[in-house]
Amino acid sequence: MKTNLLDTLGAWLLGLLWFLPLAYTLWAAFHSSAYSTHFDLTAPLTLANFAAAWHAAPFARYFLNTFLLVTMVLVAQFILSTMAAYAFARFEFKGRDVMFMLVLLQLMIMPDVLIVENYRTMTWLGVNDTIFAIGLPYFASAFGIFLLRQTFKTIPRELEDAARIEGANRWQILMRVYVPLAKPVYIAYGLVSISYHWNNFLWPLIITKSVNTRPITVR
Repeated sequence: MKTNLLDTLGAWLLGLLWFLPLAYTLWAAFHSSAYSTHFDLTAPLTLANFAAAWHAAPFARYFLNTFLLVTMVLVAQFILSTMAAYAFARFEFKGRDVMFMLVLLQLMIMPDVLIVENYRTMTWLGVNDTIFAIGLPYFASAFGIFLLRQTFKTIPRELEDAARIEGANRWQILMRVYVPLAKPVYIAYGLVSISYHWNNFLWPLIITKSVNTRPITVR
């Protein structure tokens, strides 16, 4: 009983310590600088800090760039990963396993290792300092291909055979059988992709030079 009480008190203490910086941030955000270093319940509230922060940089443009970047990458990853995963899961062709192993090899390579080569490629293509250049290296996702391939392989072939008997072609089978059954995986992968590319910093910092192309992380 005593141990449980101590555990509860310790948890509350750690929670309070974690919350204090957040509480101070909220206090400072809604009060002028004159009240940022001392606590006064009668201190007047203000939104001037938010206005000053918003006008300190072109955040509207940064948010638009980030939204366009994340959307572009996600759409490209969904399309390319779906087609590649379907081919690896259901098609028989020479060198399939070797090609899939090469895809898995990409999972072992950190993206930061390829920054120099990616920069050279973007320069050769003439797309430096563009939103397209930020997202292009991430269009083909090894993780997405692997995840969807494993999902597609769990779908019974009988469903595909039934669709083929009904006259469906390969594209219709993919879009009407495999993709709908993999919706939870698409949602989970989409959340991971959006979170990563929304917060990506190093590559956008290197490949962009102007406000018109920088995302919110490189403000």
